[in-house]
Amino acid sequence: MTERGPLTAVSPLDGRYARYTEPLVPYASERALMRARVEVEVEYLIALADLDATPLSIDDDQRATLRALYEAFDDEDASVVKQLETEGYGDYAATNHDVKAIEYFIRLGMPEDLDAANWIHFGLTSEDVNNLAQRLLVKPAAEEVLVPELREIRDALVEMAHTYADVPMLARTHGQPATPTTFGKEMAVYASRLGRAITRVERAADALSGKLAGASGTYAAHVAAYPDVDWPAFAEDFVADLGLEHEPLTTQVNPCDDLAVLFDALRGANNILLDLDLDVWLYVSDRYLGQETVEGETGSSTMPHKVNPIDFENSEGNLSKANSDLVFLGDYVTNSRLQRDLSDSTVKRNIGAAFAHCLIGYSKCQNGLAKVVPNEQVMADDLAATPEIIGEAVQTILRREGYANAYEQVKKATRGREVTIEDFHEMFADLDVSDEVRAELEALTPADYTGIAEQQADGV
Repeated sequence: MTERGPLTAVSPLDGRYARYTEPLVPYASERALMRARVEVEVEYLIALADLDATPLSIDDDQRATLRALYEAFDDEDASVVKQLETEGYGDYAATNHDVKAIEYFIRLGMPEDLDAANWIHFGLTSEDVNNLAQRLLVKPAAEEVLVPELREIRDALVEMAHTYADVPMLARTHGQPATPTTFGKEMAVYASRLGRAITRVERAADALSGKLAGASGTYAAHVAAYPDVDWPAFAEDFVADLGLEHEPLTTQVNPCDDLAVLFDALRGANNILLDLDLDVWLYVSDRYLGQETVEGETGSSTMPHKVNPIDFENSEGNLSKANSDLVFLGDYVTNSRLQRDLSDSTVKRNIGAAFAHCLIGYSKCQNGLAKVVPNEQVMADDLAATPEIIGEAVQTILRREGYANAYEQVKKATRGREVTIEDFHEMFADLDVSDEVRAELEALTPADYTGIAEQQADGV
């Protein structure tokens, strides 16, 4: 059997891009899921001991020993759990069931003076453990890995907005020359959009919810054993103690509407960055942006001169893949045949892959933004070569002055024609307007016709 490593990985997420996806390992790996399952089972066992109705008693030392099972969970522990599931370990035969393997792992690590084996997983179904464990991973993956990277991009955009707030640039609507803007203002638009998107992601992650209601969501096993216990209240407290909201009414499965909201929020952030990637790519193509060269880097295998916008292209590809996965996940996990089918189990194992493509996309976007610098001379030359863009200002001022057919006159003089600033001045000389208005018109230049773009950029 081939030894597995980065060069033999089936997925580039664990191969070519492993250095980018490393921050997600504590949240997206199978080892991480094992550890989170142990945490849920251990904390549930301790919570049962705190119920007056049960005879279970766990002292402080025993609790510390139990909690160490997940707090110190390492590769060796993960190997034991995997052996329990697939080939057997010690006196236990292979379970062929990943959650049952967790139960046996806890039995193996239980304090010798604690007789509590029968209380592990008491009244639970696997989904009670899995839905909580998954959210214990998804929540910090979003809040501690993805959101900080999004904030880094926003911070970079804010810095660019402020630095280049007053650098005029020809705008293009429908791909055609349009009312000028500033490069800083255009970066401010993305910074503002991304800031709102980050808030949506944070809110969605904070609202993740868990269920703990048994095989059909009715607390049937719990009530059968202890009918006088308020099990919904117990479940609500337990889930809240894990840092999650409580989902009170479910089938066997958590309906996962909360996950769908998070996936959609991430997709919204990704769409903003995709828009940014495409725009910056075009700015590079138009030479509005230059790219800093990297010593030793090859842009093209045949054209030595090329410096390609590969970071933005890579970001675009990974964010597109992430969005495809996020749409699929959001649609799939919110459906379950009747009270439960298992198809979602394998699908949910791919949440980490979707997050990984997000993370690569964010990293590549950051790398690209760090390399680009506005080519102010190219922008200025383009503005000077497109004087017809002041036509909007001309016809608007003339309208203000009550000049009849102002729009039509400027349209006739400029639409589909090459014009110069001198052509405008000749037009102004023939207008029946005051000297003050004529001077106002003659002062118009493409470079100065940017409205409040500078203040907008500085205000982000």
